[in-house]
Formats: sequence, structure tokens, C-alpha cells
Amino acid sequence: MRPEFELPAVDGIVTADQIRATGQSIAELQLLSGQIPWFSGGHCDPWNHIETAMALDVVGLHNEAVAAYGWLRDVQLPDGSWYQYYNNDGVEQDKFDANTIAYIATGIWHHWLLTGDREFLNAYWQVVDRAINWVLALQRPAGDIVWARHSDGTPFSFSLLTGSSSICHSLKIAIALADELGHDRPAWRPAAARLAACIRDNEAAFAPKKRWAMDWYYPVMTGVVRGQAGIDRLQAGEDTFIIKGAGVRCVANQDWVTSAETCEAVLAFLAVGQTERALELFDWAQCNRDVDGSYFTGMVFPQRVNFPGGERSAYTAAAIVLAADALCGASPASRLLWAHDAVAEVEAVFVN
Repeated sequence: MRPEFELPAVDGIVTADQIRATGQSIAELQLLSGQIPWFSGGHCDPWNHIETAMALDVVGLHNEAVAAYGWLRDVQLPDGSWYQYYNNDGVEQDKFDANTIAYIATGIWHHWLLTGDREFLNAYWQVVDRAINWVLALQRPAGDIVWARHSDGTPFSFSLLTGSSSICHSLKIAIALADELGHDRPAWRPAAARLAACIRDNEAAFAPKKRWAMDWYYPVMTGVVRGQAGIDRLQAGEDTFIIKGAGVRCVANQDWVTSAETCEAVLAFLAVGQTERALELFDWAQCNRDVDGSYFTGMVFPQRVNFPGGERSAYTAAAIVLAADALCGASPASRLLWAHDAVAEVEAVFVN
């Protein structure tokens, strides 16, 4: 097991005690099954569930994180997939989202980096292996990966830039996981390389979603678009997606910022060395903090009204914890979500 690490704290913005309270607000939503819904009585999707598990690990709530991964293992279908949405009673939405399915690799590797629990890593290898192979079956000749399958297994007709960017990062981590455990998966590297090349060079392959902020920053955040190209991409979208003093708009034509997307943009700016901008955005994201450490999902400006009204979401709290960790480097996994060399041994899948 790895030694204990300090909780994240970002000078002048959040203290370690505040981050602990935010992590605890996530744990308080966890169901006995291990599932973590978006909010009390809400539904759960695998991607955001994994993000909340990662945040629990960062604040030292490892047992709760293990329970969260245990729930995913228990509800994984034999072919490696998960449904899109679950509630406390079972399945709420029975289509299959490729991006959420691939993200399990990121969560399992993150837990390994924080705990050094090799028994856990071995135990979840088959979960990751099945999930990644399911996702790669949706890759098209251009390199992009179809967004989802319908409940009957029929693939959707389009791919999404944000989803494919996230999948690309998860594939890179899955390759590192396979290498660590000595499993040969020769198809994974070229699949990831084709996907990265498509994102960089053939954005027309993806359904047009330019109004959404995630399509702006995700290719940079996930390390596919880098260096000056990454800086140029972020700068080109700042006036469209950033409200000064507030954060990142969810959609370009709405004056509604979300702290979760603001924190993801923090990671994107870190990825291209724009630390001052990242810190500024993280500071603005605190507009949604509640007194107990939880976070409202979003806020409308200039009225400064929370929207959706009263909604405090686990995934928003998780994004805060993970961004704080990225900014201050507290945990052994603090660089995983933004640093190009975080899994350096498989770096070639992005640059070749």
C-alpha cells in the first residue's frame, strides 16, 4: 500500500478542511449498494459515478470508493457494458454510452495510483478488459468511436467529439493498466492512435456540437490537442464560453455556468501550461459552494441564481476535489487527468 498523502488545498481559494467537507458531502449520498446518485433521489450514470469514486479516494475515503467500484462490478453486463442511467430500483435508461463505459479504466488506475492495492487492480482487470473491448467494437474506419448503442444493440449513427476525446484518454490508461499487469492487448494501441489522429485532424467526423463547452476544451483536457494548438483552441473559445468572474458556460448562448465544467476547463488550461488562468477559473467555480461543503450544480448570471434550483450534485463536488488535487499536486494521482506524461510509457498513442 502507498503511504498516506495530504488532502488538497489551494491557497486563498479552498482549505484542506473544506475539501474534506466536500468529499464527505459525496459520501453522504452513497447508497448501501455502493451507487452514488447525482443527488438525493436522483439517477446515476457510470461516468459521473466513477468521478465521484475518484474524489472519495482523494479525500481518503477509500472504503467508500471501493464500495462504489464494487457496485459497478456487480451491475456490469456480461458483454462489458453498463446501461446509461440507473436509479435505486434498477435501470432507468437502457441505452449504452461508450464514453461512460470506457471511463472505468481511468477510475481503476486512479485508485491504484492512490492506494497501491495490487489485489484490487488484479480483481478489476476483467471488468476493464471487457469494457474496453466493448467500446472498441464501435470504432469506425475514420478512427472515431460511435457515441452509443440503442437498447437492442444497434449502434447510433454518429460520434461525439467530447465522448471520443474522453475515450481516447481512457484507452491510454487502459493500455498502461494492461502493461502493468502483463496482459498483451495489441489492438488497443493502434485503436487509440487512430482515435487521437481523428480528433486532431478530422473534426468533421464528429456530430457538430460547437455550442457546448465540452467540445471546446475536451480535446485539450484529454491531451489530444497540445502545445500551441491547444493554447490557440482554448483562447479561441474564451470569449464564447467564459463569463468573467463566474466560470464556464454549459452552452454558448446561455448565461449559466456550471462548476463541474469550469473545473474541467481548469484541467484543460493546466494541460497547456496556463496555470494562472486555471487558478482563476477554479476560484470562480467557488460561487456554487454551499455552507456544508457541497456544491450547487450551476448559477445563472448576472442574477446569481442557482440553476437547476436547489440542485447540489455529487459530480460537481467531485470535479472540485479533482481540480483542487490537480492544482496543488497533493495526491499521487494529481496529474492523471491533465498531464501528458502521467502514463508516459504509452505516450506514443497520442503523438504518433
